[in-house]
Amino acid sequence: MPLNFSRRIDFPMVDLAGIVYYPVYWDLAHRFFELSWEKICGINYPKILQDLKLGFPAVKNECEFLAPLKYGDTVNCKIWISDVGNKSCTWEYEFTNQNMKKVWLAKVVTVCVNMDTFESINIPKDLAESLTSNRHD
Repeated sequence: MPLNFSRRIDFPMVDLAGIVYYPVYWDLAHRFFELSWEKICGINYPKILQDLKLGFPAVKNECEFLAPLKYGDTVNCKIWISDVGNKSCTWEYEFTNQNMKKVWLAKVVTVCVNMDTFESINIPKDLAESLTSNRHD
C-alpha cells in the first residue's frame, strides 16, 4: 500500500533559477524513505541502523524529471514497494506539487547489509514480511 508524505520546498533547496536543485530530489526521497519504515515495519530507521545493525543502501537509482518544483511549493510524495527479494527491496516514488501535477518519478533498489561488515544479508523475516505486506504494483 502506498504511503503519502508532504513538505514545503524551502529556500535552501532551490538554485538561482528558483527551482529545486536536482540532487535535492534524492535527498527528499531518502527522507521519505526513512519516514516510511515506522509506518511499514513499526520501527524507525535510526533503530534499524543502530540497534539492529542493518542498513539498506541504494544499489540502483533511476529517475525522470517531469516538471520543476519551485520555492514555496508543496511536494507530495507517494512511496511504495514494488518488489521484495531475499536481500533487496525496490522502492518507487511519485512526487507531485500542490496542484497534484506529477513532477518526478524514481525507482531505487536497496540491499540489506550488516552494518558491521557491510556484507549483504537476507532481509530478516519480520522485516521482509512487513515490507512484502506493503507491496504495491
